Amino acid sequence: MTAEGTAADTGTSTGGWVGVLTGKLTAWVILAAVLLVSGAVFALASSEGASEAPQTLPDTSEAALVSQLQQEFPDAGSVPAVLVVTRQDGEQLGPQGIAAAVGAGERMAEVVGAEPQGPIPSEDGAAALVLVPVEAESISNEQGSELVREMRAAIADGLDPGLEAQLTGGPAFAADTAAAFEGADFRLLAATATVVAVLLIITYRSPVLWLVPLIVIAVADRVASLLVSTVGEAVGVTVDGSTSGIVSVLVFGAGTNYALLLVSRYREELRRTENRRQALRDAYRGAVPAIIASNITVVLALLMLLLATLPNYRSLGISAAVGLLVALAYALAALPAALAVCGRGLFWPFVPRPERGSESTGARTGVRSRLTVATTPEDFREEVPSGVWGRIASGVVRRPVRVLVSCVLILVILAFGLLGTRIGLSQTEQFRTPSEAAAGLETAAEHFPAGVTDPVTVLARTGTEAEVLEVAEGVEGVVSAMPAGESGTGWSRITVTLDAAPATDRSEDSVVALRSAVDQVPGSEAIVGGSVAEGVDTSDGNLRDLALIAPLILLVVFVVLVLALRALIAPLLLLGATVLSSLAALGLGTFVTTQILGFPGLDVSVPLYSFLFLVALGVDYSVFLIIRAREEAATHSTREAMVRAVALTGGVITSAGIVLASVFVVLGVLPLIVLTQVGVIVALGVLLDTFVVRTLVVPALFTLVGERVWWPGDPRRGATPAGEPTAEGSDGSSADNTIPDDPAPASTADTKESHP
Repeated sequence: MTAEGTAADTGTSTGGWVGVLTGKLTAWVILAAVLLVSGAVFALASSEGASEAPQTLPDTSEAALVSQLQQEFPDAGSVPAVLVVTRQDGEQLGPQGIAAAVGAGERMAEVVGAEPQGPIPSEDGAAALVLVPVEAESISNEQGSELVREMRAAIADGLDPGLEAQLTGGPAFAADTAAAFEGADFRLLAATATVVAVLLIITYRSPVLWLVPLIVIAVADRVASLLVSTVGEAVGVTVDGSTSGIVSVLVFGAGTNYALLLVSRYREELRRTENRRQALRDAYRGAVPAIIASNITVVLALLMLLLATLPNYRSLGISAAVGLLVALAYALAALPAALAVCGRGLFWPFVPRPERGSESTGARTGVRSRLTVATTPEDFREEVPSGVWGRIASGVVRRPVRVLVSCVLILVILAFGLLGTRIGLSQTEQFRTPSEAAAGLETAAEHFPAGVTDPVTVLARTGTEAEVLEVAEGVEGVVSAMPAGESGTGWSRITVTLDAAPATDRSEDSVVALRSAVDQVPGSEAIVGGSVAEGVDTSDGNLRDLALIAPLILLVVFVVLVLALRALIAPLLLLGATVLSSLAALGLGTFVTTQILGFPGLDVSVPLYSFLFLVALGVDYSVFLIIRAREEAATHSTREAMVRAVALTGGVITSAGIVLASVFVVLGVLPLIVLTQVGVIVALGVLLDTFVVRTLVVPALFTLVGERVWWPGDPRRGATPAGEPTAEGSDGSSADNTIPDDPAPASTADTKESHP
């Protein structure tokens, strides 16, 4: 055993909980306990994957009430499957085509065991519809998907050549949604793990080191996935496919960031300390406060979603909070224990060791001098640490006004990408993968009134339906209105066909006008539902949630910043920079997804999703920087402290930002357009925060404000003046710093170790 094998390796009395995590024997015990707990979760928790689309309709909305009351009607247990029959050459069907539609409908009805309705020919004679009722209970499970597959097979069997038959409607959309998510969890996990593995290998430049954090994070992701499902069942929250995908990305992204911060600090401590367990304890104490602050910021912001009216937001809030807490637990327990067990050789071939010998020290001092002498401002007390980040920061503090104005102008210009963007996607525009149900709906819209396959439902008190029907027919945009039965419990139903396609501005305007008109009928208590009305209510709910939750997120982040920095001005500056960066990311991401990727518009949930992640995650990198700057400000001017902080944290923060941006891009492997849009926007926002806000905007702001930025606190209070030796070191730093300390980018430090 080397000099590391001291008494400190076997005892934990001097380290407390940290000593237990890093002890020679207790580290193994911790790992065994983690494995047992993980195994118990794997064995006991629910492992069913989520394949349904997000539930976006507010529970208390008018459309939700219509859906609930329709359960009282005799046909409440069924939903129509719609068969659209056309000729491939676009000509009229003719008698032979109509007969073929009848035959296809009968074969489809035999599978379901219900009588078909139709065919209903179009006015141009080029299309026909056949409707078959399907039990509503079977739509959202595997039985429903299998039923739709059998129906489509029966339709295709014996279909005349030259004809095209497409199955659409509620059952078909549910089956296509399930098929789109089939295997998506595995694809997402594989893609995310691959991206993280490649980036960790590049960052650590070690064939071994990357495996430790990746394995820990992968286990945490699986545990989080199972616990999220269990918690969702316990609190009555549905975890849909998009929510589980976002949670997985968050666990991998945040977990990797925590690992980067801890390992970076551990590597630096290994360069100072011969005893690797003591180095790990010092690194743990230094990195954990920043990791916890980062986690709390995001978790508290996510919990604000519990105040939302939309179920998918509440689902994401509780699910992602659970996932991030699991990631934190594994990062603070399993990862340090694994590092303690593996030893210093884990960093091979660039094994960090304390410097020895005057020759080596002198050579490195010469390298540092050559790298920094030209970039260190004349009024600085000490040389700027070597590396590209120190040179950039030195340039920023020399011309803070020019840098700040340029960056703000660029961010404002990027934010203009939001102007004129269509908000809201129709049912046929939700998926990136081909869907027969969506294609069938589009085909039907070409030959029938646009709203015929997706009519609006009006419920009114029995006895007033005639007057409500007359009023509805007079609303602009209404093609027809017909009675559609009574519930027997005091409600009558009217089916209204619109002349505009679902999820368009015209159709939604017609629904708003229809609601206003029928509401004037005395005693009718008329309410309007259907998918178009659901879209209106979902859009209204999104606006309400954005107006309520966005300020709460900002408030939570501000409070956490005040507590972390013990200042008021600095948090305001950071929050302002983060909000501007978030708007810029939304604008740039909107341009990329609509103009380059060709999406028709932004989904209504994208602004709130993106704002949440951009603010909560984006501010983390500035927090890491400013906590370190506050440490440096204890013995340096604020201007010099900012330069040193950028230089010392640049490598690890850049690596963390690239990793987080990359894993959000991986959301694109899932079939929902909303996830691709959120992934692209958040990835661009994280990169803006990493390379523009953290590197340029924040140093420029703090340089201009000066020492007042720390008001009402004072970083110099109780500090040892610069240049005076301390018990911890000549630079006044201590082993208990509250931010990961990266003295240079990993590549620079490791290169100097290998090539002095």
